[in-house]
Amino acid sequence: QVQLVESGGGLVQPGGSLRLSCAASGIIFSNYELGWYRQAPGKQRELVASITNGGNTNYAPSVKGRFTISRDDGKNTVYLQMNSLKPEDTAVYYCNGLRGWRSYWGQGTQVTVSS
Repeated sequence: QVQLVESGGGLVQPGGSLRLSCAASGIIFSNYELGWYRQAPGKQRELVASITNGGNTNYAPSVKGRFTISRDDGKNTVYLQMNSLKPEDTAVYYCNGLRGWRSYWGQGTQVTVSS
């Protein structure tokens, strides 16, 4: 059974930082491309950042320079370090594992940026 479990969300003031984690089980983690997506109320889910199994990264323009995605294949975990957070970063954040036609999602973690 495949599971992706996110953690690390919460309430933070504008300008603050959070680190999200996503722990995976049931897959050969190192074979997968991993991504962080987010969905704000009334909006479509969007890609925030992704990292290939070779370590190549990709970021949405709105987060480039503020967010950093990384992976630890020994711990089957992908991270999203989020700095200089803005109110518009408020959303539910989901991690995704992708390999070919196989795509797995976590349950999401809420991030709220507000004073």
